[in-house]
Amino acid sequence: MASNASEYFVREIENNDGCTLKVKQCYVGDVGCVVWDAAIVLAKYLETKQFYDPPSGVNVWSGRRVVELGAGTGVVGLMAATLGAQVIVTDLEELQKLLKVNIKDNQALVSRGSITAKVLKWGEDVSEFLPPPHYVLMADCIYYEQSIVPLVESLKLLSGPETCIICCYEKRTEGVNPEVERKFFELLQQTFICEKIPSDKQDPEFSSPDIHILHICKKC
Repeated sequence: MASNASEYFVREIENNDGCTLKVKQCYVGDVGCVVWDAAIVLAKYLETKQFYDPPSGVNVWSGRRVVELGAGTGVVGLMAATLGAQVIVTDLEELQKLLKVNIKDNQALVSRGSITAKVLKWGEDVSEFLPPPHYVLMADCIYYEQSIVPLVESLKLLSGPETCIICCYEKRTEGVNPEVERKFFELLQQTFICEKIPSDKQDPEFSSPDIHILHICKKC
């Protein structure tokens, strides 16, 4: 796949094992074209010791089926894939080129897992992503009021009783953001239970008081 180098600028994210993900971002484009801080926080959370600790033989991600929603650049899904997960990163049609470029550029680091990019418009059919994945990952997906209902619908359709949704988002206080967040969680909590992850369970370097991580699962 040919890509024009002048279209992109690169963000590097170092894994704990010393490998470096090189993630291209677009100079021109919508919110999905750059690596947001919440995506870095979530990516680094995936390799905290509760999930991934090779000296202890712990690797929760090995062989797990993972779907990332609103993947944008794909950095979170790429991290999961390097840790051994079988990952599908999803976003709208216009983000597929960027996702595929980043998958291709980092393929050498994905030795144990796998990663593919597919189109998923929230609220639409998810049958090609079933049976339900073990994990659904989402970073900074709560920002457009019109996307709240379809996003929660996708979470409901994708989730089985064993699915854990890991949601990371930056709490924003300006404009309509607080109201959008309130509506999202109000709708979400009709079907799901949310558990906030304390900062001491997050990566000690890549965390922030403004960025929250939640584990979300379906009510029994």
